[in-house]
Amino acid sequence: MSNTPTTLILEPKIVNGMISEENILIVDLCQADTYITAHIPGAVFLDYNWIVTGQKPRMGLLPEIHQLARILTAYGIDSDTHVIAYDDEGGGRACRFLWTLQTIGHQRLSLINGGIQAWTAEGLEMDQQIHFPQPLTQTREINYSNELIADKGYIKQKLNDSNTVILDARSAPEFNGIKVFAARGGHIPGAVHYEWTNAMDKNNNLKLKDNSQLLNDLAELGITPDKNIICHCQSHHRSAHTCIVLNYLGFKNVQGYPGSWSDWGNDPDTPID
Repeated sequence: MSNTPTTLILEPKIVNGMISEENILIVDLCQADTYITAHIPGAVFLDYNWIVTGQKPRMGLLPEIHQLARILTAYGIDSDTHVIAYDDEGGGRACRFLWTLQTIGHQRLSLINGGIQAWTAEGLEMDQQIHFPQPLTQTREINYSNELIADKGYIKQKLNDSNTVILDARSAPEFNGIKVFAARGGHIPGAVHYEWTNAMDKNNNLKLKDNSQLLNDLAELGITPDKNIICHCQSHHRSAHTCIVLNYLGFKNVQGYPGSWSDWGNDPDTPID
């Protein structure tokens, strides 16, 4: 991706100064009642469930490309639109949307650092008016690129690859098989555990920790920029945040696993530790 660290993650005050610029679309992926109560000025609401699909028990799959094309068209998102996303959970839903845009080659995208928590903590203006996007006049033509997408078969091929790190962004009880949300619990053999919230500073309104601290913490786990990193969680919701964080830190070879453990853990033929 061509995004630089200064554009992929934007501070709330920077975004506040960009609101009136052309080709900017601020997308709110908070809970609906949060958006209705108050949101960033000019932001349009996007339901997270519109950008994922499921084939039970597999959840968090990419939507059909035609569905995504309709959503982008309805929201007026063309290749020149700078999409700035945020949510009320530290960036999980927002990053899944941004990651999905990455899979179709969209390059102008950013996450608001800390989301709505950081915005309100910094005393920035809030809005209660419901905003609706301006649709494109023609349906946008898009296609998924496999470059950023990992699937079960691909991961099986990479299990013993010393240049690949499988990053599990779930909680420790999920990783250890104590908390189970699939037919089987545990983790992919050789996977490295890095819970997605470890990237956040809980004492600073869920903003990302300092870059050097993030890089040091990751390096201690063997997660370094020279490796191919495959991120997953239960459905590739939380781990989408991890993908965006790694991109922000300069990692070039990062892939996400749609379906994640809901796919792997529900297949009786996949290896599990």
